[in-house]
Formats: sequence, structure tokens, C-alpha cells
Amino acid sequence: MGKTYFVTGTDTDAGKTVITCGLLEAARLAGLTTLALKPVAAGCYKSEEGLRNDDALALMEAMTLSLPYEQVNPLVLEPPIAPHIAAAEAGVRMTLDRLAGYCRGALMNKNDLALIEGAGGWRVPLNSREMISGLARELNTPVILVVGMKLGCINHALLTVEAILRDGVRLAGWVANQMDPDMNRYDENLQTLRGMIPAPCLGNVPFLKVGPVSTGLAMQDNPDQSIVAKYLDISGLV
Repeated sequence: MGKTYFVTGTDTDAGKTVITCGLLEAARLAGLTTLALKPVAAGCYKSEEGLRNDDALALMEAMTLSLPYEQVNPLVLEPPIAPHIAAAEAGVRMTLDRLAGYCRGALMNKNDLALIEGAGGWRVPLNSREMISGLARELNTPVILVVGMKLGCINHALLTVEAILRDGVRLAGWVANQMDPDMNRYDENLQTLRGMIPAPCLGNVPFLKVGPVSTGLAMQDNPDQSIVAKYLDISGLV
């Protein structure tokens, strides 16, 4: 089997899905077979096939393997709120064992690179005792951290890195994703993070103009993953 990584962010809307899709596209361009999972998604809409999440659908479009939606996103929660609250309200049992089982089943499909996208940040609860961060430990999966580059990102990034390492999980790398086109001292913030995060920077994705309106990549519903891929380096991941 290929390499598997868990993708987390410094916060909700840091751009995890955008960067994950960019990494998948970079791998596809390198001739690799890819698979992506979104084990938990809160914030879904009703379709004829059932509840669907835009992030999970984006991953399905970006990866090279074809899997049923239910394998990519096994736990689907309709309201866009904290997953453990949505699960409790829906009467859904959400545990690490259950999520890990879903992931292991999907990862049996032969691939060169598999990416498991978390929900929100590193310390998002699944229930009263467990957090989504435990999934990376349960699966023994290195982590890729997406840093949403905006005011306050240094604090958010370093606290997240500290928590990842304290949990005994390997940080494989991180990606700078510019959220604010007017961020003061962007380069200085980036260099600070490069010097203080003990893992390679896999890319610096700028605030890009997509279509007629300049919009932060992390806020795009359908970003052009081929553009994002140009700013990413997957050579150390595969």
C-alpha cells in the first residue's frame, strides 16, 4: 500500500479541502493513484441520494480512484455545527473505533497516496471523551497541517504543532494557505513559521484570483485544484 496522511488545519476554514485537493492533483500529475477520505462532515445538504457534503464531493472529484460516497464520507451530519453536537442531536454514535474501522476498510483499496481530511482543527471533539485528533494516532498516520495565513496564524499554528507532537504523532509537513490578501508582513510571518515549525513547508499557496472576483482559496466552493497544485511539493510525501 502507499503512504497515508491525516490532514488537519489551524482552524475551521483554514483551507484543508482546497489544499488536500491540490495535493491530490499534484500526485495525479506525477502519475500516482490517489484516494481521499472525509470520515466526518458536519454541514451537508439533502440530495436525492441522501445527505451530501461539498468538501467530500470535492475530494471525490480530485482523487483518481472511484469509491462510493458512503466510503469517502461515512458519517454525514446535516447542520454546520460542531460534529459532536450534531451527532448527539441526530442520535448518531461517533467513536474513534468506528471511524478508524471505516478508514481501514476504504484504505484497503490499492493506492499510492491516501489523504484523510479531518473536521475543523486538531482538537475537535467526537464525543465527551474522544477527539478527531485521536484518529491519526489510532491509524498511526503522519499529519499534514494546513496553516490559514492571517493575523494570529503564528499562535494558532504553533499551538497546533505543539499538540500534534505532544500526542506522539509525526508532523510530516505543513502548508501555508493565504487567507487574507491584505495581511500585513506576510513574508515575515511565513519566515517565522518556517523557522519555528519542526517540519518541512510543503507549499506556500497565495491568495489567488479565481474568476472575475478575487477570492481567498479557502473560501472557494470549486477552486481550480490544478492551480493550487503548482504551489505544492509532494516529493517528500511519496
